[in-house]
Amino acid sequence: MGAEEDQRDDEKQGESGPAAADERLAAALARGVSRTLRAHGGETLTEFTLRTGRRVDVIAVDDDGRVTIVEIKTSVADFRSDGKWPEYLEFCDYFYFAVPEDFPRELLPGECGVMVADAYEALILTPAQAQPVNGSRRRALILRFARAAAQRLNAYTDPRECGPSPPKLGA
Repeated sequence: MGAEEDQRDDEKQGESGPAAADERLAAALARGVSRTLRAHGGETLTEFTLRTGRRVDVIAVDDDGRVTIVEIKTSVADFRSDGKWPEYLEFCDYFYFAVPEDFPRELLPGECGVMVADAYEALILTPAQAQPVNGSRRRALILRFARAAAQRLNAYTDPRECGPSPPKLGA
């Protein structure tokens, strides 16, 4: 196989090319956002799946059970091609977009919070407006968050636990 074929295969697998660069930037921004949310009293998870099946980039829960969701946008094309963010609003008390410093922020909706992030931190430029989550939804969301965090910890400490869940205790 030639070098050109190797490069095409790598690009298909997301290891190089523009898509891979966007993924690396998004991961770096998620780290900076997570650090900032933790500094403000939240505990975070990345790539968290809501009960609707939608996946949020970063979610945080603070000591009072308030939920923050952050949608990371790496470029104008990324922002314009993804309109699912309004579906996240019913699952959080605070919603933010996090973008790199050179992103044209005037494109972002005015009703959302805005962070400018890099791999090390995020600066909150526009605080998100509080929109309290329904109590029963909050409970279900926090339980889902706790289980996801525990599953990730278990997979980290015992990689063989990554498979299907065993039967429930007492079942």
